[in-house]
Amino acid sequence: MADANRLRILLVGASGTLGRAVAAELRPRHDIVTAGRTGADVTVDIADPASVVAALRQAGPIDAVACAAGHVNFRPLEAIAPAGLAESVYGLGLTDKLMGQVNLALAARETLRDGGSITLISGILSDEPIVAGSSASMVNGALEGFVRAAAIELPRGLRINIVSPTVLSESMPSYGPFFRGFAPVTAARAALGYSRSIEGKQTGQIYKIF
Repeated sequence: MADANRLRILLVGASGTLGRAVAAELRPRHDIVTAGRTGADVTVDIADPASVVAALRQAGPIDAVACAAGHVNFRPLEAIAPAGLAESVYGLGLTDKLMGQVNLALAARETLRDGGSITLISGILSDEPIVAGSSASMVNGALEGFVRAAAIELPRGLRINIVSPTVLSESMPSYGPFFRGFAPVTAARAALGYSRSIEGKQTGQIYKIF
């Protein structure tokens, strides 16, 4: 007899540090369909809306979409000049991490099974800004606002939440200079937020892991 509590989950960014931890956290209880630019069950570039829509269709029937992907630039504000989206330092974060996840949620809305869930990723810089982190702060804050608003409009009992971790212990060799004085968390601890979102009943929540 099939396990009625076992879900089929599309995990975007499954090959990254956080994505691998999320897969390890969820795989004992659920079926994971991996998604990413390379080496995954489903190929997706979240910065490309057409790719996002195609990936959701390719994945087939799913109960949950979880994202552990998204890129931003780190640059001091004094080095950022006024520019259009395509030329701006902010362009990467806005097209990739922000609109990539917004488009993922919109596409998932059309393909998830009734009562399914969407889990996105933001980060501590929406609450605790740092030098050179204005792009991340802007994008994370916008994502959290989107999730709160989308939660009241999603159809068919769909839920949406967002996980906001601090810097990961595994990422400190690369990002440590940006996060002096921050207490990092392991990717495994951050992954617990995905379990809360997917296996719980809340919607419109920001799960802060810091």
